[in-house]
This record gives sequence, C-alpha cells and structure tokens, in this order.
Amino acid sequence: MTDSKSHLSRAARIEKLLAAQFAPHEFVLDDDSSKHAGHAGARPGGETHYRLRLVSPAFTGLSRVARQRLVYDALREEFDTGLHALSLDLKTPDEVAGA
Repeated sequence: MTDSKSHLSRAARIEKLLAAQFAPHEFVLDDDSSKHAGHAGARPGGETHYRLRLVSPAFTGLSRVARQRLVYDALREEFDTGLHALSLDLKTPDEVAGA
C-alpha cells in the first residue's frame, strides 16, 4: 500500500516521520506482515505489521510507556490508514552503550 500523494511505501513514510521527530542514532524497521497473513488487521498487500528498533536521545528521561506514546502519536495517521501492529524497542544511546 502506498500513499498516492507521495508515492512512498508505508515503511518509507514511517521512517521519514520518525527521523524528523526523533533524529535517531539507530533506526531498524522490519515488515512482519507476511507472518500475520490471515490474522486480524492483515491485508493482502502487507504493510500492516512492523517491528521497530529506534535509538534516540529524545527518549532520555522518559518511561517505556511515554516513549511508546510519542511514537504512536507520531504515527497516528498511519494507524488510521491501515497500520495494524507495531512492536517497539525504544532506547536511548546511553542504554545501548550500557551506561
């Protein structure tokens, strides 16, 4: 599924939105839609289920829930237009470095 105005895939739109808001040090987005075929929210064209690893200083001082809310809020339009599930691994650079 692509956005007819921008011609970007959902993954590209997600990356663009999150890069602008969180200036990530690490960004890994995997489309897991094929693993959910036949399940709730799955669509024949995919682009419905993703796994995200995002490392950003923007998460410093925030709880796990607060971080998730920020990401979900940033992607509200994607959820409204067919994104069904997003598994999140959200860390700060210090957490990744083991500090």
